[in-house]
Amino acid sequence: RPAMIAVDREYVTTLCQRLVGIDSVNPVLVPGAAGEGEIAEFLAAECARLGLQVVRHEPERGRVSVVGRRPGSGGGRSLMLNAHLDTVGVDGMGRPFSGEVRDGRLYGRGAYDMKGSLAASLAAVKAIADAGVVLRGDLLVAGVADEEYGSIGTADLVSHTRTDAAIVTEPTELGICLAHKGYLWIEVTVRGRAAHGSRFLEGVDANMRMGRFLAKLDRLEQELRARPPHPLVGPPSLHAALLNGGTGLSTYAAECTLKIERRTVPGETPEGAMAEIESLLDELRRDDASFDADARLFFAREPFEVGRDTALVRALDEGLRAVTGEAPRYYGDTPWMDAALTQAAGIETVVFGPAGAGAHAAEEWVDVDSMVRCAEVLAETARRYCG
Repeated sequence: RPAMIAVDREYVTTLCQRLVGIDSVNPVLVPGAAGEGEIAEFLAAECARLGLQVVRHEPERGRVSVVGRRPGSGGGRSLMLNAHLDTVGVDGMGRPFSGEVRDGRLYGRGAYDMKGSLAASLAAVKAIADAGVVLRGDLLVAGVADEEYGSIGTADLVSHTRTDAAIVTEPTELGICLAHKGYLWIEVTVRGRAAHGSRFLEGVDANMRMGRFLAKLDRLEQELRARPPHPLVGPPSLHAALLNGGTGLSTYAAECTLKIERRTVPGETPEGAMAEIESLLDELRRDDASFDADARLFFAREPFEVGRDTALVRALDEGLRAVTGEAPRYYGDTPWMDAALTQAAGIETVVFGPAGAGAHAAEEWVDVDSMVRCAEVLAETARRYCG
């Protein structure tokens, strides 16, 4: 049995500190924010220093992704370690880019979500090289743009970078995440007729009519949560996120719009979810022929699920057992991740990463021990999967 691949603890810790020290707030979420340019250049330089073949991609101006490739000797399967470079904003944080380590925790924006994961991925590649392990298949590290908003980085990446498998290294507390939910953004528009507030015979109140729709939507939401749950991620759900209607206190509202977020579970389709919304509008039209409304789907991301019996999951299971001596914890998660995009592109995918807390919160940290352990598991998984 080959010796365990040792990970350089000082390297992974210092690297994570340097990554956290770079402002990479997503400029779509915070207009004028730094974006991925600086951190992408840092990552490209670090990949080159580790001897990787480096390629930069820029799906939109200033939104940069970096791929570092360690070529295999030939005949093995290829594996991508995927992490996003962008973070959410830093409002409410005292020292968002400090990278300070206290009591085994490394603090700062992105430490947990997910620069600790990127540091672990690079540390795994370094550990493989330091140990003189020759993999038959290629091993890639991808640092991608824009996961916190539209995932243009991974969406672009899968159009030109193909591997047999991918580990999306979102934090999982060293558990193996086999599934997550998807989501749809739907806009419903209800139309009325504007008139002076005193002219009730002329005005048709779009806001009141939206109320009829909301009552039916509330019943649908309750029915969704009462459905037999998916074994890993639970039932589907929806919420009425944004509501806007009317132009003045003394004017009947000519239009009212509602933006809905619908969370989907594996096996559901956008078409099926939209049909449920359309059926509510059809009911209202049958009740009142003057009811004027429509619904449109303006953004969709698929749910994700992978089987425990796939080659990648088996390799990760074996790698984790080798490192920890314990059976893995398998589970599903509710937030959406880039795993859905790689899986949909035909790249066998699983989610695995370190422990910590504070994603999108005022205090965020990654556990240093788990970051090292994550790197060890990634290295052992690569050895098993890539051959």
